Formats: sequence, C-alpha cells, structure tokens
Amino acid sequence: MIIILSITALLCLVVIFYMRQPKFGTAPNGKRLEQLLQSPNYKDGKFQNQHFTPDLTEGYSMPGIMYDQIFKKFPNRRPIDRLPSVKTDLKKLNKNENVMVWFGHSSYFIQLNGVRFLVDPVFSGNASPIPATNTSFAGSDIYTADDMPDIDYLLITHDHYDHLDYETIVAMKDKIKNVVCGLGVGSHFELWGFDITKIIEKDWNESVQITSDMELYTAPARHFSGRTFKRNNTLWLSFLLKAKDFKLYMGGDSGYDTHFAEINAKHGSVDLAILDNGQYNIAWQAIHMLPSEVLEAANDLKTKRLFPVHSSKFMLAQHPWDEPLKKITALNKDKYNFPLVTPMIGQTVYLDDATQVFGQWWKDIK
Repeated sequence: MIIILSITALLCLVVIFYMRQPKFGTAPNGKRLEQLLQSPNYKDGKFQNQHFTPDLTEGYSMPGIMYDQIFKKFPNRRPIDRLPSVKTDLKKLNKNENVMVWFGHSSYFIQLNGVRFLVDPVFSGNASPIPATNTSFAGSDIYTADDMPDIDYLLITHDHYDHLDYETIVAMKDKIKNVVCGLGVGSHFELWGFDITKIIEKDWNESVQITSDMELYTAPARHFSGRTFKRNNTLWLSFLLKAKDFKLYMGGDSGYDTHFAEINAKHGSVDLAILDNGQYNIAWQAIHMLPSEVLEAANDLKTKRLFPVHSSKFMLAQHPWDEPLKKITALNKDKYNFPLVTPMIGQTVYLDDATQVFGQWWKDIK
C-alpha cells in the first residue's frame, strides 16, 4: 500500500510540474477577472451557454466512452494515404484580392478588402499539450508559422489546444498586429509575452471596428473552454465579419442551437458560413454538430455558400476521417443543395466568386 501511495504521489507531482509549462496558459486574474465577472454570460463561477448544454448526451457516460476508445476498433480514423494539398504562397498574394486559404481542421487565412485575418492557427503538428499524442495527418501539415505573412487580426474562437496552439502563437508573435478573442483568453496571450494593447477581449454580441467599412461582430456558440482541469473560465465565440458587400460567418466549435437563427435575424443572410463539421459523436452532440445539424444551421443563417470545416487534420472522434465530408455532401444533395466550399488544404478560395466549383478531393484517398 505504501508503494502504491508513493507512486501515486510521484505521478501527481510530475503532472503538477509538467502543467506549470507556459503552453497550458493561465487563468484570468486581476482586472481581467473583474471584467469577466461582469459578463451576463458568467454565472455560478463559470461561463454558461445560452441553453442547458450537457457534457454528454443522456444515456452515455465517460467510463463507457473511454472503454470504447480503448477496447473497440474504429476503422479508418486516420487516412493511409497522404492528403492532397496545394502550397499557395500567402506572402505573394495580391492584397486587393479577396481570398481564403484553409489549412485543415479549423485553421484558415482570410484576406478581405486589404485586411489579413488568421483564424485558430495550429501549425505545430499536434492537437494536444502532450507531444506526439494527436499528430496531424500526412499532407495536412504543409504550412508552418514561417509561411504566414503579417497578420492584421488573429481571431481565436476558444482556447482548446486544437484551436489555440502555443507553439504556433509564440512563433508568430512578431507578425500579429492585433488579437481578438473571448473574455479571459487574453490571459494566455499576456503570459506568452503579447503586448496587452494588442489584445482585444470581447463578450458575445459586441463588435470591433476593423476599417471604416468593415466590422467584426462577436456572437455566441454552444461549446465550452479550458486548457487545464478547470472548464469554462474563458469565453468561446463565433464571429461575423461584415464588409460593405460581403458577410462571412465563422462558427468556431458549436453544437446546434438557436443562435444561428438569431444571428440571421440580427444581421441578415450571409455570403459564406464556415461551420464545425467533424469530430462529432451522438455522445457529445450538444457541443459538436452532426452533419445534418450543420445543414440546419446553414439554413438558419440563410447562407449563400457553406464551408464545412473541423475535419481532415486530427483524429479527435471515432468516425472515419472522411465521413464528415462524405455525409454532408450526400445530405446536402438530398435536401438543401447549398454550394459547398470544399477546397484541398492550401487551395485558394475566391470570396468574390460565388460560382467557384470544388471537387471531392477525398473520394479516392484511402
């Protein structure tokens, strides 16, 4: 018994010391904590979703999910083949072109009316704070922080490791002019050496004036946050970028809820909606949409085009790696027929060209 207790105590000490590394970030404190305590979305010691959001769907349990994860076989979770990709030189893009480039999962670059945005970049090749535990698929990691141009606005939807990557952020610190994130998330950036005057922390339903004719709105999402054992001490967001002749919705991670229809009621239809479509499971349906729900959300937003993301880079769920794209393509054809934006990683998406057609690049990949 003494030996078991000693080993347990030693393991606890190892974990405690390991988690003191800067990549874990830090909890909001001081004036930042005082600010978030004033948020109407912060209740009972944590941020809350608009509606009740269970950690797991009724009938499922964490021990059951862990058992399945360890002992059950889920085929094709990682591609055998290298994913196809295109290496667009972002530094040589004409700044007058309105374009977007996807890096896999939920990371992408946007250039709109001469302003450059980078959303949830993860270029370290790992979606976990523990090295080599959730590595990117072959072919999905062709971009690095060095490939990025100077960024006017870094947008962070929430502070999970597959969206806020310490190694990437630190490597890009000198290239980032401004950071827009949810309340409390700025505590990580300040710890990592960012000038606090560059950090813009927002609650839901607020805005940032980008230029005289471009505004960035923050909106709800149905998800959660946290980089350590404490959850929901920082806020998760979605974004609506509204320019003179173009509206782009960036949904972040989210379960299906009423906020999509509410955003449409407040801002009108959008030209392009980028929505979370991957790493889903009925067991955690409240925080990640199933493909059918992604289409419902797109319909609620009244979007002209739909870009399904959150797939094709990391293995975070039990479904086959290509299932999200296969399912949403089939379901969309049966009912909605939205023009789907499904580029290869690195392929240029022309935001002004609503007729641009994309192939089903995943079809012949094993």
